[in-house]
Amino acid sequence: MSDEKNPFAAMLAQMQEMTKAFPQMAAFDPSKGFDPKMFETLWPTMPKDMMEAWFGNTVNKDGLDAKTRLLLTLAGLTMQGAQADTAIRQTVRHAREAGATDQQISETLGMMAMFAGVPAMTRALALAQEVMGDDEDET
Repeated sequence: MSDEKNPFAAMLAQMQEMTKAFPQMAAFDPSKGFDPKMFETLWPTMPKDMMEAWFGNTVNKDGLDAKTRLLLTLAGLTMQGAQADTAIRQTVRHAREAGATDQQISETLGMMAMFAGVPAMTRALALAQEVMGDDEDET
């Protein structure tokens, strides 16, 4: 083999070139540090109808709607200590798309102070406000 280049190094260089095609992949640029918010933009918010079909009461007519399920998911993520930043921000984004108001999201998280503790609730609220604040910047 005439090429003395390490195959792993060649593969890594090729992957770094490929990531330049996707601006969101800059989240993995070691020179800039990992940016999870940039990475989150790879997953767009699902339309309300799609969430209702997959997570709502489409199959079970008497079941929970997508908005309620997403608020329960948000409560569960808070109960785990609000450690999953990306999951919380995405759940808030999807809950809003499913029809949840900022007030309902805040109440859901506020209620978690009783069950998950004030630090977890505070952390979840801070993450939720990052998403809720995005709309205020656009208006």
